[in-house]
Amino acid sequence: MSIIVRKPTEAEKNDMASKSVWGCGVSEFNWHYDSEETALITEGEVEVSYDGGNVSIVAGDYVVFPKGLSCVWKVTKPIKKHYVFK
Repeated sequence: MSIIVRKPTEAEKNDMASKSVWGCGVSEFNWHYDSEETALITEGEVEVSYDGGNVSIVAGDYVVFPKGLSCVWKVTKPIKKHYVFK
């Protein structure tokens, strides 16, 4: 189980613009995904640690968090994302 991080297509950017928005300040917390989440990061930076390793996510990234993933989010710059759960 791994986190997918890549740059979004124009179609994905347009689609995600209408999705829910979430943000938080510099912090660290545990998280578990009961459903797959797709997110477009619009601001900030975060380091996500999980059994498969660590991944750095920054503004402009398109991310897929798999269902069943347990991880630790370490937000190093206030973050904002558009997201959808499947």
